[in-house]
Amino acid sequence: MPSHLSADHPAAQPPGRGSVDALISQTRRLRGDVDAVRRDAHGDGSDPEERWQRALCDLALHQLNDLDAHLAQLRDGPPPAPVEVETAPATRAVLPAPRRGSLLSRVGSAEWNLLTDEASWSGELYQILGRTPTAPPLTLDELPSLVLDEDRVKLTAMVTDCLVDAKPIDGEFRIVRPDGEVRTVHMMGEPVLDADGGTASMWAVLRDVSELRRSQRAVSETRDSLQRHQHRAQTEHRLAVELQEAVLPPWRGSLRLPHQGPESLDLAAHYLPSSTSALIGGDWYDALELSDGQTLLSVGDLTGHGVAVTSGMAMLLGALRGMAMAGTEPGQLLSLLNQLLDATVQPALGSAVCCRYRPETRTLTWAQAGHPAPLLFRGGTGRRLHAADGVLLGATSGATYEQVHETLEAGDLLLLHTDGLVPRRGRTEAANRLLDLAPRFATARTAQDCVRMVVEEFGEAEREDDACVLVARVV
Repeated sequence: MPSHLSADHPAAQPPGRGSVDALISQTRRLRGDVDAVRRDAHGDGSDPEERWQRALCDLALHQLNDLDAHLAQLRDGPPPAPVEVETAPATRAVLPAPRRGSLLSRVGSAEWNLLTDEASWSGELYQILGRTPTAPPLTLDELPSLVLDEDRVKLTAMVTDCLVDAKPIDGEFRIVRPDGEVRTVHMMGEPVLDADGGTASMWAVLRDVSELRRSQRAVSETRDSLQRHQHRAQTEHRLAVELQEAVLPPWRGSLRLPHQGPESLDLAAHYLPSSTSALIGGDWYDALELSDGQTLLSVGDLTGHGVAVTSGMAMLLGALRGMAMAGTEPGQLLSLLNQLLDATVQPALGSAVCCRYRPETRTLTWAQAGHPAPLLFRGGTGRRLHAADGVLLGATSGATYEQVHETLEAGDLLLLHTDGLVPRRGRTEAANRLLDLAPRFATARTAQDCVRMVVEEFGEAEREDDACVLVARVV
């Protein structure tokens, strides 16, 4: 490297102050904007995306702080020529004259004269390395004594390549300060050649990058954590979807139950996923032909989202089907499901409505557990069935559930649904909007047509929760 790069060379002049000041102003404005974004990234630290955002902001702030500091040094020019101070008999230390705006522990410079074995350090370098300003600067042979054992070979190789092969130095190593603190230093240097082309000295700039590397590690760690979180979420979502598809009835379109006999129900159902969450909830619908020719209809919702909730829903639905096939009535079914939830290791709450339809008498026997009552549509009008008493599943031990009977007529339409059709509003809102569909239901030919109308009415809403709808039309 030409000797004019030496800090005290008169040819080294600061660049135009106006252009550098403009860059400094832009850097500081940008730093303020990033800091504002960081402050907005509040939270308790449990969200990987929030941690990722804050870590990136921290890294950007460190980069901008360093850029601001370096531009200020560029504007002010190189430090004045060092002055000599007497520190001990026959020992002289070379110290820089004080300079306003000196960036202590940021960037320091050094030059090692190979001909005289003398070294000169800037005051900033003393700060970076934690050395007292009255101590003599270390020679190249002494410099590795500050470096961590595992990084000494790297430093020695860089210096040797520079002195022997005239290769520039650009690398990092860790130093141990006298107080025991470990800092990371980035060193850039070049050989200074004499008139014959030989290496006369080595000049270097050393920068403390400890905080920058800490921020980069934080970004890397939060990125890895976010990727693991996303992968885990994707895996859980896939498992929940597969479990839900395996448990819910496989039929699509209309279904007739029971399969035999002149009296039957025309059935159709639809699952509406949440529009604001990728997690699968615990909603279900079911239609099951029983051994005595009756039909069990049910919808329900286990609170929460994710694989654990979907597994709980699968457990409840399996138990419900098994007990119904054994002839258990709807009220008793819900009592047993309540006991099942009460006995689980992890407490859970759920709501459900169970209906048992006897085709020969067109009698509907039903019970509910903290769930919206079924809606009955007849002759172009609709109404809620009289609500049966029943608390949420899992809310209290030993709960009992009232059974209610309703006689249906040919052409009647029964609609069961779970909460979540209408975002952030009560059950009354959803029920009223469903009841308003009565004139349209009267013109429908199949249960599937009615389900399609419900999806058209509610499908575009930004639901915070999943929802199910089950329609049974008396044929």
